[in-house]
Amino acid sequence: MLVHPSSIDLSTRTLRFLVGQLTARRRDIGTRWRRLPVARQALLALAHLRCGDTYAQLAAGFGIGIATVYRYIREAIEVLATLAPTLTEVMKTIRARAFVILDGTLLPIDRIAADTPYYSGKHKRHGMNVQVLTDPFGRLLWASPALPGSTHDLTAARQHGIIDALAAAGLRCWADKAYQGAGGHVRVPFRGRRLKQWKRRHNTTHAKIRCLGEQAIATLKGWRLLRKLRCSTNRITNVVKAIVVLHHASA
Repeated sequence: MLVHPSSIDLSTRTLRFLVGQLTARRRDIGTRWRRLPVARQALLALAHLRCGDTYAQLAAGFGIGIATVYRYIREAIEVLATLAPTLTEVMKTIRARAFVILDGTLLPIDRIAADTPYYSGKHKRHGMNVQVLTDPFGRLLWASPALPGSTHDLTAARQHGIIDALAAAGLRCWADKAYQGAGGHVRVPFRGRRLKQWKRRHNTTHAKIRCLGEQAIATLKGWRLLRKLRCSTNRITNVVKAIVVLHHASA
């Protein structure tokens, strides 16, 4: 395999953060020797998450075996996932916000047509449903555990406890039509083709506010691994959590 130098569009601050977490991990488990020093392991994990480089590509680039690459990346993801904030923790920090924006996204996965639970009829592809909360400026606050792509956005939001948490906090939320029926604290646009003028104006204003939430989803998918996940669906939640933690560390 041909190998060439490449770059990762992340700051050294992100690398230092991950190095610190992996150093603490090695110290806790009493690691004496590894094929790669901790800084190289951190760089390996970031190349996988940010650039979507495959295990084979990373193995060739770092001069180690594919199995070693797998172990190093899995270890980094698990270490980061434990640092991800819970919904309860996030709700405590955003109570002072004027409102939040709720949106759902589909993370494409490598699955065959027989895997019906993962097929999204809305997006016409297989994937995992992830709910995202952002602040009024479109900054990513929290991402939910991943559910099969066939799960409706409102069902997913209820299953994760997002709707109840927003109601308990008395926090206003802007969302799209998929969340119709979530409750009065979740504001959605009017549905229908022949709407009155004031309803059309409301929908226009609503769309201008809600589109900021799409910036957070774009930020999330800036980590190219999430554009086509080929790992086990059981690991996708931890991958998303790890990316959210790294995003906040680099902010």
